[in-house]
Amino acid sequence: MRRTTTHTTTGGHISTELRINDRIRVPEVRLVGPNGETVGIVPTDQALKLAQEADLDLVEIAPQGRPPVCKLMDYGKFKYENAQKARDARRNQTNVIIKEMKLRPKIDQHDYETKKGHVVRFLKAGDKVKITIMFRGREQHRPELGFRLLQKLAEDVEELGFVESSPKQDGRNMIMVLGPHKKKADAKVDVQAEKDAKVAERAAAAEEDRAGRAPKEGQAVAQKKERKRSENLDPEIEA
Repeated sequence: MRRTTTHTTTGGHISTELRINDRIRVPEVRLVGPNGETVGIVPTDQALKLAQEADLDLVEIAPQGRPPVCKLMDYGKFKYENAQKARDARRNQTNVIIKEMKLRPKIDQHDYETKKGHVVRFLKAGDKVKITIMFRGREQHRPELGFRLLQKLAEDVEELGFVESSPKQDGRNMIMVLGPHKKKADAKVDVQAEKDAKVAERAAAAEEDRAGRAPKEGQAVAQKKERKRSENLDPEIEA
């Protein structure tokens, strides 16, 4: 039977290792078989014997139980699989990025469309967007201008994002946060697919253009050669 030991030092971190085999000191345990089947309450010595016969470890999986719940398993394999799952989770984890876009309450339509385009791009990429309306001078006494502008922007991009944090006055500014409908990982896949589609479309258009020009170029060359032969004919020979 494999034995796993955990060494601790005074003043060190508290080990989160599960108790296994001889480290389980209670008189009896509620035993679970290797395939999840319930064996029942058995003396700990008997559970250790069953583990040894099956070439497995006796692992205490629920120490708070009365008696504690133990399972027969390959502890080394169990730890390896858990480490793999943790690595996969970290690999798939994406950091949420908050972009910021600043607008003036009396922004003209052209600038608004430009700013909105940036917000659309950020939301498509799966990023949150913090929208800040900056008030100056007497504009501070017209907060409704900023609120209406934020409301309009939220409506214009509602297919891509939602209002995560409603407009709030913060000193001379008014702030709203938009969240993307799609997760960062899904957004990356969609953005890449869109790029691939554009590349394929450009390649197809270029190929079609080349195919369309080829006959005309061949015909022009043939006509050019024909005119050259006609011009070089000696009139006296033809007569």
